Parts: sequence; C-alpha cells; structure tokens
Amino acid sequence: MAELMDNALMDAAARARLVNRFGPAAQAWCDALPALVERLCRQWGLTVSEARPGNTGRTLLCRDGEGVLKVLKLCPDRAIATAEATALGSWAGLARVVQILDADLDHGAVLLEGLEPGGTFTERGADVPWDQIGELLADIHGVPAAGPFPTQLERVRFMFGLAEQRLAGSPAEAHLPLESLRTGLARSEKLAASGPIALVHGDLHPGNVLDAGPARGAVAIDPRPCVGDPAFDAIDWAVLPMADGAAVEDGIAKLPHLDGDRVRAWCVALAPLVAMGPLRRGGPTPFTDAVLRMAG
Repeated sequence: MAELMDNALMDAAARARLVNRFGPAAQAWCDALPALVERLCRQWGLTVSEARPGNTGRTLLCRDGEGVLKVLKLCPDRAIATAEATALGSWAGLARVVQILDADLDHGAVLLEGLEPGGTFTERGADVPWDQIGELLADIHGVPAAGPFPTQLERVRFMFGLAEQRLAGSPAEAHLPLESLRTGLARSEKLAASGPIALVHGDLHPGNVLDAGPARGAVAIDPRPCVGDPAFDAIDWAVLPMADGAAVEDGIAKLPHLDGDRVRAWCVALAPLVAMGPLRRGGPTPFTDAVLRMAG
C-alpha cells in the first residue's frame, strides 16, 4: 500500500494533468492525497489495488474486506464531486448508471460500485449495443432535474473555453481555426437556450460507458451533469458511424427516441470539439475531415 501511495497514486503525469486543469492550488491537494486516501480506506474498509488516470482527479480501484470491487473517486474541486454525487443519487436504482455507495463531499470523495469486466465502448469499436444505449439515454433523461447543477449554457461555455486554451500551441492548431471554435460556441449557446429540459449526463462519450457483463450490459459513469437539452448526450454516439465512412444521419437513426433534428444540430455545433481530440493526438484523419465538413 505504501509503495502504491508513493508511486502510482500520484505520479508526475497525473500531477501535471491536475495542475493544468485546476491551477497551482492543485499541488497542495496532490501532496495531501496519500493521507486522505489512507483515512478513507480505513473508514470504508478498502484496499487500493490500482490507480487510474483522469483529468479531474484520481480514480482508485479498490477491494473491500470480502474482495468486492469498489471505486474511490477523488477530485480537488468539491463542486465537481458534489454535482456527480447528486446526479448519481438522482439516478439511484437505474441499472444503466453506476450506483453511488457513499461520499465524503467535504473532501471531494465519492465511493462507487465496481463494474466488471468494465471495458469501455471505445474499446468495443463498432460493436455497440444500440438498444442498450437508447435505454440508457431514456432512463437518465427520465429523472427530474433537481439539484445543484449548472445549466447547459454554462456547460458549453466551459467546454469551449477549455478547448480554446488547449488549442493554442497544440498539433490541432494547424487544422482547426480558432474561428471554428467560436462559431461552434455560438451555435451551442443558441441550442442550449432553446429546446427541452432534462437532467443531462454532460459527458456521455463511449469512454464513459462501461460493459458491466451480460446480465447488465452498458452502464454510464463519470457524469458532468447539467440541466438542458437531452439531445446533447447523443452527440458522441451519433458521430460513431462516421469513423467507418457513414453519415451522421446513420448514427442518429440508431437513437430514434430523441429529436433527430436537434441531435444533428448539436453534432454540427460541437463538431470542432469532436475533431479536436483526435487532431491533438494524431493529426487529421478521414473521420476528423468528415466531422469538420459537417460543421461547414
């Protein structure tokens, strides 16, 4: 345990990501993390087995005294942890959402059930159970939007602001004009201010949906909840077929319970953000070219 604390719990790369995300104040949080984890593990009867990377905190895979997998999430920003815990509390009992077991929000800590085998749908490629994704979206959007959640307008302004900071000096800068981000923001602001209202996951890409095994299937994790248009949560799923040369309409057709026109409008608005991640990591591809053409 001590060796994990000293090495994997907060390595240099993890510390750099958190300082980049939250500023210099995150240094003190990183320094204090081992003591916090040790206290929480005593409190909840856990043994840490693995630390997972993340941009807004640390995710620790743990086992309880009976060997059951549990997940301890910690974040320097208590507001983020509180919003996640409140959203998961709103979704309590939904099989397609990870269940919250406990929380210490004064310290930005949330304890979740473990999901096994736990592979993401990013790793599944084209093998997506679209019926389960449709059920997941319908379930989370069917819950009343009550809690300390930001508006969708606040969410998209934050997303585009962060993207603008990250664009400068990145490999994506040569392929993604700043004006594209600003056009996308204007479109997103218009959509966020119109449309229906629901409790929205806010970050429902395939990497935030895990395979919980044959009995349970697709389960959402890591919400960045906001209140706004439920079509927003379909963006990353609607564009998936574009990676194989299909049109966005092919993805939209796989989620028929949502307003297809609004899903497409959101895909157009957020196209610069959809393309930016791959452009930062590896440069243009047929997928990024198609996504940016969609934005016009």
